[in-house]
Amino acid sequence: MLRFIKSFYIHGTFFMYIALLAGAFVLSYWLPFLYPICWLAVFVLLALFLLDIFLLYGKPSAIKAERELPQKLSNSDFNVLKISCSSAYPFKTYVSIIDELPVQFQKRDFEHRILLKKGETHIYEYSVRPVERGEYVFGNLNVYASSPLQIVKRRYTFQKDQMVPVYPSIIQMQKYDFLAIGNRLTELGLKKIRRIGHTQEFEQIKEYIKGDDVRTINWKATAKRNQLMVNQYQDEKSQPIYSLIDTGRVMKMPFNSLKLLDYAINATLAFSNVALKRNDKVGLLTFSKKIEAFVPAQQKLTHLNTILEKLYNVSTEFTDSDFGLLYAHTKRKITHRSLLLLYTNFEHISSLKRQLPYLLALAKKHLLVVIFFENTELEKLMATDAEDLQAIYHKTIAEKFSLEKRLMQKELQQYGIQTILTKPESLTINTINKYLEIKARGLL
Repeated sequence: MLRFIKSFYIHGTFFMYIALLAGAFVLSYWLPFLYPICWLAVFVLLALFLLDIFLLYGKPSAIKAERELPQKLSNSDFNVLKISCSSAYPFKTYVSIIDELPVQFQKRDFEHRILLKKGETHIYEYSVRPVERGEYVFGNLNVYASSPLQIVKRRYTFQKDQMVPVYPSIIQMQKYDFLAIGNRLTELGLKKIRRIGHTQEFEQIKEYIKGDDVRTINWKATAKRNQLMVNQYQDEKSQPIYSLIDTGRVMKMPFNSLKLLDYAINATLAFSNVALKRNDKVGLLTFSKKIEAFVPAQQKLTHLNTILEKLYNVSTEFTDSDFGLLYAHTKRKITHRSLLLLYTNFEHISSLKRQLPYLLALAKKHLLVVIFFENTELEKLMATDAEDLQAIYHKTIAEKFSLEKRLMQKELQQYGIQTILTKPESLTINTINKYLEIKARGLL
């Protein structure tokens, strides 16, 4: 009985019938002939009410529904989910599907209405975009079924409390995966870098074809084969590359609902995948007031899963990061010359100057690339027309902050430190571009 009560609902149409009957009873005060008709309508409505209950509850499980979730959701991307629903009722069924989405989405108006025929299966696809990593719990999948009478509804409940973890952007990583196996570098905004000379890692001797660099002709092989032969070189492999992620308060600033830290994490995952496919070693270090995670650089493709699990648990702190600790740990743990990609942010030139001695110390032994962010909200403000004095003040201050960003970039470059000043949404593309440039020019 309790199960029946929990699944039993009155359809909105029933209340419309009640309202019409109430109006008819009021009119019967002036039109007495309506009075017996109204009572007849009441008994008819009661009979239809009982008939509708019998139609909906005559079969124990006439509605089947299933929510299809991936094993992992991809942060900051639109993830496609599916709901399949089928009916075994012998009549057309009006179905309303309400999925209880995780609280992180703050969406409480999810509803999908369909009309199902007997034996018909309907598949509905919808997308969700998480902007935080962590565990997302989907509640009940509620299906409300009503017959063509539409007087009562029966609720079916499926798949209570399904948990799905949200990981760094796996979709974005797969999007750039072609870099390791193809040459279509320009399709997503990636540059073709002109190779200056060649790296010194020998690959093979091959026959000369038009367009080969004549400086690579191997004269001994040419004499033996009696035809021109050239040495072919390849990018140096197995070079250690580390992503250093600042998890301090400066990385908590949100743009398009996503924190700078999450932009850095997504870029690190995509970049690490590309570097591994190009036979380099990749590692990871996250820090704020302490060293939170350190993954030594390795070349195995399975190493990407280790990095993914570490990135899943990274969170921001509301403290200033200790760059002195970063330098000390790097000096002790990273003993070979490596490419260090430091994801951080500087809003004022004074904050850069405080950390500059540590950055210079890192750059003495390693190839350091400092990656920090443009404030896109200020860019929007500068692009608007100033219509009053207050708007002029705001625009002037925005231009001052924007100029400081470029001054910071130039100051770092004066000390021989590579830099990337980028919009948050362009971080992955610009990071991979810089990596390809460094490899092409043999800087590491």
